[in-house]
Amino acid sequence: MKVALAQLNPTIGDLQKNAQNILEVARQVSSQGVKLMLTPELSLCGYPPRDLLLNAHFIAEMEQTLQQLAIDLPPGLMVLIGLATPNLSHTITGSKPLFNSIALVMAGAVQNIFHKRLLPTYDVFDENRYFAAGSEPNHFTVDGIKIGLTVCEDLWNDEDFWGKRSYIVNPIAELADHNIDLSINLSASPFSVGKQRVREAMLKHAAIKYDRPVLYVNQVGANDDLIFDGCSLGFDRSGELVCRGNSFDRDLIIIEFDQIKQDLNLAKVQPLTESTDAEVWQALVLGVRDYIQKCGFQKVILGLSGGIDSALVAAIAAEAIGAENVLGVLMPSPYSSEHSVTDAIDLAANLGIKTETIPIGNLMQGFDLSLELLFTGTEFGLAEENIQSRIRGTLLMSMSNKFGYLLLSTGNKSEMAVGYCTLYGDMNGGLAVIADVPKMRVFSICNWLNREREIIPTNIITKPPSAELKPGQVDEDSLPPYEVLDAILEAIVCDRQSIEQLIDRGYDPQVIEKITKLVKRAEFKRRQAPPGLKITDRAFGTGWRMPIASK
Repeated sequence: MKVALAQLNPTIGDLQKNAQNILEVARQVSSQGVKLMLTPELSLCGYPPRDLLLNAHFIAEMEQTLQQLAIDLPPGLMVLIGLATPNLSHTITGSKPLFNSIALVMAGAVQNIFHKRLLPTYDVFDENRYFAAGSEPNHFTVDGIKIGLTVCEDLWNDEDFWGKRSYIVNPIAELADHNIDLSINLSASPFSVGKQRVREAMLKHAAIKYDRPVLYVNQVGANDDLIFDGCSLGFDRSGELVCRGNSFDRDLIIIEFDQIKQDLNLAKVQPLTESTDAEVWQALVLGVRDYIQKCGFQKVILGLSGGIDSALVAAIAAEAIGAENVLGVLMPSPYSSEHSVTDAIDLAANLGIKTETIPIGNLMQGFDLSLELLFTGTEFGLAEENIQSRIRGTLLMSMSNKFGYLLLSTGNKSEMAVGYCTLYGDMNGGLAVIADVPKMRVFSICNWLNREREIIPTNIITKPPSAELKPGQVDEDSLPPYEVLDAILEAIVCDRQSIEQLIDRGYDPQVIEKITKLVKRAEFKRRQAPPGLKITDRAFGTGWRMPIASK
């Protein structure tokens, strides 16, 4: 029996387009003798649909779209399609009004509906807000082959692999007890650095433990802050990898289940991404491209300071949508060094992007004049420095409004963590491209980009980081070196370590106390930041829910 893994990139809420994409692939695989086609979790509406699920009309339209798709699909082909379905007993049981479901469609009709068992509520996941959990093991038979079905999180609860259970139920173990021949999992599993290797280890463990081959199909593409990397997989019953799909791109894998040996035959195995820097680069390029296209933009604009952060964002944007669609704006002040301007121009030439230059000295003087009486007797400080950033932010937003370009924010995760960013200034934008990329990773990716030729000018990489808001300013005037800062932030933000734990690791108590306070005080800024693409397990986005007013 031939099985197709359709690694799709749905647009949230675009039911007709998503259905058309499923139909096109179905027609393609039907002509190749495929019997069963798998699509990702919630493939009809896209994942995560969030509060669109609270719209009753949307749910009804999803059902209508599924019924029409069932009619249009090629006869003789079984297709598993992800969607949300009503929970008709919710008023009696007091449970949620929807299920996260998989429809088994064939011969012009919906043959069966299966429901996701385990509903995650950690990090970016909030499925208990919308869905009731399925209560029965999901399985069906095709040509005498008994297939067990799980949906994303259903796979992530094996106590032998994780050393614990997060849920009472283990759907994979239950399916093994039902003597299935093949296990399949339909997922919308967001990307984070290193996650694919964990997935592969987990799937291999499941195949060996239960002596069953397993197929896993994952959504690809980006929706708001979440990036989905695809990398659909198959393991035979001995735990050998038999297929792997593309990373960060649509793909179609056709694999055969051998009914005689009751196992999967070898199909195509795409290589894993060469390095962490390459992996992050591909994720961010996909994240930017999909955000721009799915939000209806064609061009982007960003400020080019001559610094490494804006250089990396410009390079990502040029790769994502083409250099001809990227405009970099230089806005030098009297404090800008000459090399900042020349470095930005050299970068633009290397990338092939267009630039405009708007000096802001006269605008700064206008603000000084307007505030002169009020600020008399005070020292030049943070307020005056931030005016420069807010002038630049206003200019960029004005051009964004005038020409319909999406403004990209260029702040990195280290700056976002400690608040070294200006609200209504350099934080302006519709998308924060590298808001989850620590400063040292920014340097590492730029060096990786330059492995064959100079893309990021060498001087941008080697010069000391500086906001250049006053003469001779560098970031290390008020922060520890970035390699130290990033390690501390990793411990505080990602590992949730306390001040005492960090002191035990040998860090200076005064430095730890300062950084911890900066992280907390910057919460009000992060709450107002544009969405940032998530590439780590702990990002300042939908999964970060810290209070602002707290002690």
